[in-house]
Amino acid sequence: MAKKNVLMLVGDFVEDYEAMVPFQILLMAGHQVATVCPGKVAGDKVKTAVHDFEGDQTYSEKRGHDFVITHDFDRIVPADFDALVIPGGRAPEYLRLNEAVLDMVRHFFEAEKPVAAICHGPQILTAAGVLKDRECTAYFALRPEVEAARARFADPQGDACFVHREGNLVSAVAWPGHPMWMKEFLAMLGTEIRP
Repeated sequence: MAKKNVLMLVGDFVEDYEAMVPFQILLMAGHQVATVCPGKVAGDKVKTAVHDFEGDQTYSEKRGHDFVITHDFDRIVPADFDALVIPGGRAPEYLRLNEAVLDMVRHFFEAEKPVAAICHGPQILTAAGVLKDRECTAYFALRPEVEAARARFADPQGDACFVHREGNLVSAVAWPGHPMWMKEFLAMLGTEIRP
């Protein structure tokens, strides 16, 4: 397996599990992962949030761990990376307002490189205009946004573990879907995991 360079876009109050777990899985599989956040440099940290499903109309939120930024956002060259990961949480709501973030995302779609987005991560995809005529899933409440971007919403029908793959994009509803989401993403990267 050839080692891949993976870019992960995060921001304050990124979903803890959706950043930490993929970061660790990709490192374990032998890939290099650069974590970046607008306005941050290597060594800075972002706050995370833990979202849980406790029977309410939406998820609950608690403060999570600090997540370390490994690279300077302003020095990142998307062409140097083989794939992109966009975790969810509240961060995408703000990251999608940053034109440099949107340009990075567009690069990965124009070059047809693997992209993994989960939970609220597709908010960045809708803002970047890369979902038109595509199909993806996301956290349930994002259905109107995905459809407004002229994309088809792959309906999870209440399943927080639901994962959908179309072309270079693998999307998931929320962190309970990590095993299948990362399995699909690793397959897109050409990573073999053997028992």
